[in-house]
Amino acid sequence: MSILRSLNTGAAGLRAHSDAIDVVGDNIANVNTVGFKRSRAIFQDMLGRSIAGASAVPSAGGGSRVSKVQQMWSQGALMTTDSPTDLALSGDGFFIMKGTANGAQGNFYTRAGQFTLNSDGFLTNPSGLVLQGYGVDNLGNIQANLGDLLINPGTVAATPSTLVDIAANLDAAAVPPTWNPLDPGGTSNFSTQVTVYDSLGAAHGTTVYFVKGPAPVLPALQTWDWHAMVDGAEITGGTAGVPSEGASGRLSFNTDGSLQSETVLVPSSWDFVGATAGQAIAFNFGTSILEAGTGLDGTTQFAAPSTTTGISQDGFAAGSVAAISVSNDGVVTGFFTNGQRPTLGQVAVADFGSVDGLARAGDGLWAETRESSQPLIGPPETGGRAAIVSGALEQSNVDLGQEFVSLIAFQRGFQANSKIITTADEMYQELVNLKR
Repeated sequence: MSILRSLNTGAAGLRAHSDAIDVVGDNIANVNTVGFKRSRAIFQDMLGRSIAGASAVPSAGGGSRVSKVQQMWSQGALMTTDSPTDLALSGDGFFIMKGTANGAQGNFYTRAGQFTLNSDGFLTNPSGLVLQGYGVDNLGNIQANLGDLLINPGTVAATPSTLVDIAANLDAAAVPPTWNPLDPGGTSNFSTQVTVYDSLGAAHGTTVYFVKGPAPVLPALQTWDWHAMVDGAEITGGTAGVPSEGASGRLSFNTDGSLQSETVLVPSSWDFVGATAGQAIAFNFGTSILEAGTGLDGTTQFAAPSTTTGISQDGFAAGSVAAISVSNDGVVTGFFTNGQRPTLGQVAVADFGSVDGLARAGDGLWAETRESSQPLIGPPETGGRAAIVSGALEQSNVDLGQEFVSLIAFQRGFQANSKIITTADEMYQELVNLKR
């Protein structure tokens, strides 16, 4: 009977619009949820009878239903924060999280980058899942294997100094003095200081004194001797206040001021108190002509005041992470208390052949399904994957104005379908009244 069918049609419409209002309500409830992606309800009509049972008489449909709730993947606005561990994705892709979510264990995918460091030094989301990425080897090279991204390795061991590079100009007009190792400051032409580190990471202020040699007899080269010294209190068996020499050498210069050669006079050997004895520290003053260089990239001898133009060494004390930064390509750099800035790893990003096939897993997470295909994992800014924005979060892509308009439309649809039911009820009442 058509009146009975109209009741069912109205009921189907009520269910469909009720489901659609649920979708809109979910969107509005998550308007401030980081990384949330709005959904929309897709309506479909329902047949009044099966195609196989259709007659020659046209039949009305059986109402409507919500056939699918589709996720909308448009980019949300980026909001700047004060935390360097807050990360946002600008473009396509997902952060990869590993752990247990709502009773399921494995890898999950999210656009929400509210990360914090846990007690083990890993970046985790509010649910405790660990961010995945690429680690580094002992030389700081990024590895290819995906795993938990360690951001804070704790205290980094000290590295003893093995090389000191010095670039300076030694005044060609300087007068040769008479060198006295007990009075190095008063019997040298010029000096410069550098801090070196022993095997324990203890710092030692080292002074390198330069002493001009006698005037050469042409065509001999002009020579300068250098002496690297520390206070005797820092050397095993030394005397406080008495300079102790750990290395010395000779520099030879051409008449154009270029460095011709470097010669070691006293092999480097330092017995710092409490540290490994016999520490060798090489002193390099540039690439001499004898080393197939120009002799002008380091220490030179020009008719200008003696001055230091560059100095560096390769040792450092023990340290720990004070801060981190994440570049657009996901490379994580640590700022350590000892001044070092090593690469700690790289954030990985996953993309899918069909993001519409992902299944919502709650807590801002999605899970892989057969329809989504397997994740395409790689570094950010490669293969069409998103860039990382540090110190920012992606807001939800919910447009409240649009949601309220949809809510009004679905409410009107719900009211209209309820009228179908009340009208059909009145028609039934009239049929019942025919017998009276």
